[in-house]
Amino acid sequence: MTTTEPTREYDPLDISSQEFWAKPPAEREETFAELRRERPLSWHRPAETDLLPDPDAPGFWAVVAHADIQAVSRDADTFASGQEYGGVMLEDAPEDVLEAAHSILAMDAPRHNTLRKVISSVFTPRRVRQIEDQIADQARRIVDDFEQTTGTVDFVSTVSARLPMWTISEMIGIPDEKRTEIADAAGAMVGWNDPDFIGDGDPMAVLLNGLMTLHTACFELSAARREEPANDLMTALVQAEVDGDTLTDEEIAAFFVLLCVAGNDTTRQTASHTILALDRHPEQKQLLIDEFDSRIKPAIEEFVRWASPVLTFRRTATRDTEIRGQRIAEGERVVMFYHSGNRDETAFDDPHTFDITRTENPHVGFGGGGVHFCLGSHLAKTQLRCLFHELLTRTPDIDVGEPEFLSGNFINGIKRLPVTRGGTS
Repeated sequence: MTTTEPTREYDPLDISSQEFWAKPPAEREETFAELRRERPLSWHRPAETDLLPDPDAPGFWAVVAHADIQAVSRDADTFASGQEYGGVMLEDAPEDVLEAAHSILAMDAPRHNTLRKVISSVFTPRRVRQIEDQIADQARRIVDDFEQTTGTVDFVSTVSARLPMWTISEMIGIPDEKRTEIADAAGAMVGWNDPDFIGDGDPMAVLLNGLMTLHTACFELSAARREEPANDLMTALVQAEVDGDTLTDEEIAAFFVLLCVAGNDTTRQTASHTILALDRHPEQKQLLIDEFDSRIKPAIEEFVRWASPVLTFRRTATRDTEIRGQRIAEGERVVMFYHSGNRDETAFDDPHTFDITRTENPHVGFGGGGVHFCLGSHLAKTQLRCLFHELLTRTPDIDVGEPEFLSGNFINGIKRLPVTRGGTS
């Protein structure tokens, strides 16, 4: 039960309103820079939401410094993610939605450890090599298509959105005829508060419809693989067993949603932010073109730091504790702001400069460490390496226009990004 002092004042800087999260990332960063300098731990009013409005919702502690994000991430005993604590989103969501959509993200030990172990068991070295080969082939074919474009096209729909969804679809065994429907549903899961996805609809309805579409597709696919196994990840998931533990159909469906949403957006958004950064920093682009093989590994870490595709995750204190000498009461919400941590001047030299040659880059783009560190980080890095190898060796002259950003506090998204290949008109 929360024991928040009723007299505590909310911080004067606004990071709770929908208006704030509709601003471009650079404008939001001005607010977080001030918080890092003046109040690296601050108390804020509840996040505005159309999803599950609650006039009695508690406020939250904003953790904006790199070191504090790491400390909270690595102390899962004190800072919980489980559904019984409200999960990991800044806004509240129904517990059955958390169960159906967030899988191991919204779990604590021991259940988290058990399911993560079973899920991890299907990513054998042989399967990882197979997926890596698939990614390399997909990246080549996507750039084949991109080379055929003329005039100005949208980089997101033409390139960056195609690779992660194609990877997930081929990896898990989604039929061709279902892939567009599943991609649209995954987009709605993170865009429920963006006008492009809501239209005249209700945010909760948008979210639930997307969730239902993904669960229905997964149940159909898992049932088919139980009857007729194939060489894909879904077959491995329905057959997986570690120390007698297996996955239920509902657990497989929740992980399927996590793959389609988180596995899609990490690469999609990082690729979109990266092509924009390379265009705006041509000297960095040339460095990578000149010595791609030797520079791509540190470059990818900078891609992820710069993009910070996931903006926030929430935790809840399981007991009274302290951060920076400030008492955090049991039941209070603690929200980590990853983009702010990745711009922390105490953790990075010149953090507002895009620099692919950084030798020290302890970014929190895949989380700040601990038990919830991103399970798919290796595959995301493989996708980025293959995609930018194809782009920079085959179509290095790309003119990039102005991005249109996704509105929201969860994904640092670019919805549309106009690009023109050199030599086209």
